[in-house]
Amino acid sequence: MGLLALFWGSSFLWIKMGLASFTPVQMTFVRLVLGAAVLVTLCWGGRRRLPRDRRLWGHLTVAALIGNAIPFTLFGIGEQTVDSGVAGVLNATTPLWVLLIAIVLRSEQDLSAAKISGLVLGFVGTLLIFSPWEAEVASWGALIILVAAICYSISFAYIGRFVSGRGVAPIALSASQILAATGLMALALPFDGFAPIHLRWDAAIAVLILGIFGTGFAFALSYRLITDEGPTNAATVGYLLPVVSVLLGALFLDETLTPHVIAGMVVVLGGVSLTRVRRRRPIPAAPTPVVAVSRP
Repeated sequence: MGLLALFWGSSFLWIKMGLASFTPVQMTFVRLVLGAAVLVTLCWGGRRRLPRDRRLWGHLTVAALIGNAIPFTLFGIGEQTVDSGVAGVLNATTPLWVLLIAIVLRSEQDLSAAKISGLVLGFVGTLLIFSPWEAEVASWGALIILVAAICYSISFAYIGRFVSGRGVAPIALSASQILAATGLMALALPFDGFAPIHLRWDAAIAVLILGIFGTGFAFALSYRLITDEGPTNAATVGYLLPVVSVLLGALFLDETLTPHVIAGMVVVLGGVSLTRVRRRRPIPAAPTPVVAVSRP
């Protein structure tokens, strides 16, 4: 979860830097191509075959649309006007949407008080970081990023219900989903993908890192986490992203880092730790020893 938070949390910085040379559609397509190359290579190295079930590929295509093609593009559009740190904070609402969907679908069976408290505490920390009482929340860029976060939450729930646990290795599933997303974005290139590219070295490196680590390795970890922990637990990584995105934005893009932002990140970490608490299973009582009584 820590590695996934680092890869995804830094993605907002790389997206912001990549926009200096690429349009949102161009950047999304390039990162997906790079991510697909990484995942297919990992499959080949691990001797894992891609699934052949057409129905599963259909589910993977839906997951690719709502979990990659649409939100990746929306984040690029939103970050044209929104700071990378704020984008990471808005994305931290993902676990709340996942929990809501899980409750509606009745797919979450471990709704402990600690987990619910952790989710609420994480949201409070997000509010502290974002400070809506000091900034204009309802900007178009912020709303677009919020829609992207909702897309992520739907994809987590969708993958948990229709994709994972089908007898296919998580790395093969993640490779298949990114390949499907690459094909979907290729269809979108005529809309915004053929604009002139004024290439800058820093933007090129940013998109390279975004594709290899923020897409390839990140989705390998994400599928593994969904398979092992379930969609609600896996989505709690979203609460760690503001910590990474805000710090990186402050360090490399001179974005504001205030005391309430630092306090919010501490609260976020506390919330995540609570969501990781598992219920203790009651220890079965030891059987009463049978004492043999000899008859006189």
